[in-house]
Amino acid sequence: MEEKDLMEKELLIIKGVCDLYLHGSIESTTAEVHSAFKDALNKSLDIQNKIYNLMAEKGWYKTETAEQQKIDAAKQKFSNK
Repeated sequence: MEEKDLMEKELLIIKGVCDLYLHGSIESTTAEVHSAFKDALNKSLDIQNKIYNLMAEKGWYKTETAEQQKIDAAKQKFSNK
């Protein structure tokens, strides 16, 4: 398995972990449990960001720049609601 494939799998896994910790934070019934999930979520988000940055640095995670016209249209659409 290539390094790119491994990094893509790691990114998917850490995104899933973040989702679980987010829901744990939302559903927690005590301040202590909420804090534990929140801390775990923040650490996981840091890991996700490092993986993303490494992949982007290697050219494996490309993003497209949105056209200003599309940005303005989206702002207009959602500001009217």
